[in-house]
Amino acid sequence: MRIIFMGTPDFAVESLKALVENKFNIVGVITAPDKPAGRGQKLQQSPVKEYALSRKLNILQPLNLKDPVFINELKSLNADLQIVVAFRMLPESVWNMPKLGTFNLHASLLPHYRGAAPINWAVINGDKETGITTFFIQHEIDTGSILFQEKVPINFSDNAGIVHDKLMTKGASLVVKTVNAIQSGKTNPIPQNKIITHEPLKNAPKIFKETCQINWNQDAIIIYNFIRGLSPYPGAWTNIINEEQKTSVFKIFDTELITSSCLTPSEIETDGKTYIIIGCKNGALKIKNLQIAGKKRMQIDEFLRGNNIHNYHLE
Repeated sequence: MRIIFMGTPDFAVESLKALVENKFNIVGVITAPDKPAGRGQKLQQSPVKEYALSRKLNILQPLNLKDPVFINELKSLNADLQIVVAFRMLPESVWNMPKLGTFNLHASLLPHYRGAAPINWAVINGDKETGITTFFIQHEIDTGSILFQEKVPINFSDNAGIVHDKLMTKGASLVVKTVNAIQSGKTNPIPQNKIITHEPLKNAPKIFKETCQINWNQDAIIIYNFIRGLSPYPGAWTNIINEEQKTSVFKIFDTELITSSCLTPSEIETDGKTYIIIGCKNGALKIKNLQIAGKKRMQIDEFLRGNNIHNYHLE
């Protein structure tokens, strides 16, 4: 069976690696074009490209997925099946090309968390489990018939990065399972409208910088989940104002939930050496790890050694 793999970030590498190690015939790898990054703006290859190069796989990096030149290159590979993991939205001329179809690995238990940021939103919402789904791509994004699903627990202390890694590993195994089933003709795709209940669907829209600002007037548990759902990337942030009334942006990555506190929302308590506690509604958060804009991430004791925040306040 001739397979084309499409993906870009680290999350996709694990699935491609599993396919290669299980001796599947990968006739092409489609990934994002190289992009300038860093201070020197040097061209940087995607993680998928780096792995594909290491295994001497055929690589295509189209700027435009509708480009006739790319479409013809794709046709010439004569693929039986296409697999998509963390890639762009495909035009129908691409996903409808192989005779066995195109399936996608999505980091949620569809139909919940359709969209760009399913891992972040599952943690932000305080869910106790999430999962992965393989499904055949159709016209509406993330709505195709489901092939396989597996559940993955979310522990109370897990952040989005930890859940990402759990799903990445589990997802690679599910991709292999799905390919084996398609190859042997043992699939039973289930339309998503057959499993939608009266429960409102949870969505996973793209996250923007404005989305990541902390509202200290919310319940402590909500802010706790919000921070871990945005850690390590893109990071929940807050404005802090020093005694000279200069505003700085802090990103907060790790906290400890305090369920009982006398602090008012956004009030800061610190000994100036080892801890910072910020008041919230119905509790407080002990800050464990943060980053000042333009600086490196620091543990709280390291941060306090260089910053006297006794007269600081939150915006």
